[in-house]
Amino acid sequence: MDDKKFKEALSQNKIPILVLDQKWHRLFAISGKPEEVKELEEELNVLLAEQGRLNTELKELKKLKKKLMADIVDNMETTEDKDTKMNQNKRLIDETNDKIAEDEDALLDYPKLIKEKNDELMMMTMYFSYGKLRQNSQEITEIAAWIKKVRVELKKNIIKKQNREINNKEIYSYMHDIFGKDVINLFDVQFDEKMSPADNGSSETSE
Repeated sequence: MDDKKFKEALSQNKIPILVLDQKWHRLFAISGKPEEVKELEEELNVLLAEQGRLNTELKELKKLKKKLMADIVDNMETTEDKDTKMNQNKRLIDETNDKIAEDEDALLDYPKLIKEKNDELMMMTMYFSYGKLRQNSQEITEIAAWIKKVRVELKKNIIKKQNREINNKEIYSYMHDIFGKDVINLFDVQFDEKMSPADNGSSETSE
């Protein structure tokens, strides 16, 4: 699939905000996040924080506007003091409206900015993850080959060990039969070895 078709197909899928997904963080649990991923993560977090701040501010401005308008309605009777307060409230409402419009305009850009940064982080995550998959697969193949080789060597050595144990028992038994127990006991002391058939290899379990 060429790059254009790949990107078109990719655009049809909804990608979650990665920095808010614990499973995304777990992708880097063993090897840690590369510096490039950390930088994009930080940039995305800044965008999300600013969007959150604007949304909170917008909510508070709308509450303030509602309060000011209610205050105007409550002071509809014309007196000099109330007229002054009403004018002040109208001015504050105008300022609040300007700030509301400013925040709403700014917020229009954030979904697009966040999506672009999130998509960029997704692509970098995929390159990292597939790189790790390839590396792990190569190591799995190498380890499997090593295990196979060691298993063959282990099997050979187990057989070799069993053969040596059998041979030791036979030698000792034949020596007993030929020379007798008393002579063998003397030689056992001389060579400082206790190599009776029952003793030899009894400390290890044959496989």
